[in-house]
Amino acid sequence: MNENILGIVAGVLTSISMIPQLIKVIKEKNVEDISLLMLLVLISGLSLWVWYGFMNDELPIIVSNSFAVLVNISLLICYIIYNKKG
Repeated sequence: MNENILGIVAGVLTSISMIPQLIKVIKEKNVEDISLLMLLVLISGLSLWVWYGFMNDELPIIVSNSFAVLVNISLLICYIIYNKKG
């Protein structure tokens, strides 16, 4: 398999992986089972991947991880809005 295709497929799959969780949270307005620490670590790691992509001029890394950052920031915003503990 061409390594560019492999990278694009991997990027798409990892980028969309949290969308079902985001949809579930939005529908149910429930974030009890979401770990805030996990979200913060994930957003940090994805942001570093974006930075790495810019440093190495790797568009697939930049695009896929930027999308994943946006999805996970959306989940973080839902966490803040729907968290009943705080």
